Amino acid sequence: MATIPQAGEVAPLCDFPEICAKRYFIMTKKITIIGGGLAGCEAAWQAARSGVAVRLYDMKPERFSPAHHSPHLAELVCSNSFRAADPANAVGLLKEEMRRLDSLIIGAAMATQVPAGRALAVDRAAFSARITETLAAHPAIELIREEVLELPPENGEPVVLATGPLTSDAMAASLITFMGEAGLAFYDAIAPIVVGESLNRDIIYEKSRYQDGPGDYLNCPLEKDEYFNFISELRNGQCVPPRPFEEPRYFEGCLPIEVLLARGDETLRFGPMKPVGLENPQSGRRPYAVAQLRREDAAGLGYNMVGFQTKLRHGEQKRIFRLIPGMERAEFLRLGSIHRNTFIRAPNILTASLQTRKRPTLFIAGQLAGVEGYVESAAMGLVAGINAARLATNRAPLTPPAETALGALIAHLTASEPQHFQPSNVTFGLFPPLPPGKMGKKERGRTRAAIALAALEVWRNLLD
Repeated sequence: MATIPQAGEVAPLCDFPEICAKRYFIMTKKITIIGGGLAGCEAAWQAARSGVAVRLYDMKPERFSPAHHSPHLAELVCSNSFRAADPANAVGLLKEEMRRLDSLIIGAAMATQVPAGRALAVDRAAFSARITETLAAHPAIELIREEVLELPPENGEPVVLATGPLTSDAMAASLITFMGEAGLAFYDAIAPIVVGESLNRDIIYEKSRYQDGPGDYLNCPLEKDEYFNFISELRNGQCVPPRPFEEPRYFEGCLPIEVLLARGDETLRFGPMKPVGLENPQSGRRPYAVAQLRREDAAGLGYNMVGFQTKLRHGEQKRIFRLIPGMERAEFLRLGSIHRNTFIRAPNILTASLQTRKRPTLFIAGQLAGVEGYVESAAMGLVAGINAARLATNRAPLTPPAETALGALIAHLTASEPQHFQPSNVTFGLFPPLPPGKMGKKERGRTRAAIALAALEVWRNLLD
C-alpha cells in the first residue's frame, strides 16, 4: 500500500492529478470511513481527491456478510445495479450528476460496462477489482482490513459511517445507543444467476424490449398453459420461513416473485414477466409471458433472472425455474435469497449535509441513511465524502440544490415525515414541482434534467 504523507507534507507525484497539480497538503486531521461498499468507497475517493487523508475500514476478508463473497471493495450482487442511463430518467440524471462530480463509482461502472440495452450494467468482478485497485493505490487513502464494531469516540475528526444495509448487530447496537431509539429493518431479495451454456438457445431468443433485431437480453417465452403451470408450482413452492424474531417488510421495488404472485395470477405478466415489446423474431408472435435473462459478465458466462428475486428454498428454485422454457437444464451460479436491510430514521437524525444532529462530526451515508439502490447509495457517499473533507478543512458543509437528483434524495431523507419514513430510490416524484404547462413524460424528464444540471454547475463552482 502507498505510504501516506504526513501532516504538512506534499503528496508525491503520482497518477492522481487532482492531488499533484494542486499540490494539496495532507491535513493534520484525518477522516475515518467505516464500510467498503459503494458509499464508503465513493466517500473515500471524494475526500482524498480534496487532499484530505482517509482511513477506510472494511471488514472483508476478515468477515463476510450473508450477501457478499468477494474480498474486493464495492462488491455488487446484481449486474444491472446502475439501471437506466438516460438523464431524462431520474436515476440516469443522478448518474450524470455524479459523473460531473468525478464519481469513482460511475467512472468504474462505465469502464466495466456490459451490454444491457438502455441500462448501465457492469461486469461485477471487473468493477469491484477496479475500485479496490484504485483506492488501494491512492496516496491519501489507508485501507484497513478489519471490522469496526462500534462508533469511534468523538475526537473532533469527521467520521463517515457507511456500513450498509447489512450492518452488524454490534454496530447496530452502538447506533441504537447513540440515537436513543431502535433502527428500522426490512428485507431484500436476490435473484438467481444461471450458467449461460446451460440454456437452450433453440427456444430462447435475443431481444431488448421494443427494439428491432437481436438485443442484449435473452427471452424465455411461455405460452398460456406453460405460464399457469409455472405460477401454480411457484405458488405452492416451499419458502424459507422467517426466523421467530423477524418481521418481513419488503422494499416495494424489489419484491420476491412469490410475494408478487400472491397479488393475483396476472401480476407477473404485468410485471417481471411482461411480454409487451418482446415479440419472438422466429414466429413474429408475442408470447403469453416472458422470463428475461440479463448478462451478468462481459463474457456471458452467467445470466441474471430479471425480476426473479425469491425466498424459495434452494431445491425448490431449481425445480420450479427449470419449468421455464429454455431453462429445462439450467445450472445455477447463484440461487436467490433474502437478507435483512437496516436503515435509520433519517428525518429525525440527519441534517441536509448528512451530518447527524447529535454529533456533527458523524456523517451517515449509503443505504444505512435510508436510500435504496446502489446508485443512490454511492450518491450519498459522494455528498458525505465532500462534506466530511470540507469539515476537516474548516469549511462549511454544503447541500446540493433541491432541483438536482442529489438534492431530491437528501430532501427525502431529511424532510419526510419521520413516522412514515421508508427508504426510496430516486424518482422525479421527489423533485420540486415543474413550472406550470403541458408536457409529455419525456419532455418533463428532459426539462427536469436541464434544470438540475444547470443548478449542479452553480453548486459545483462553490466546491472549488
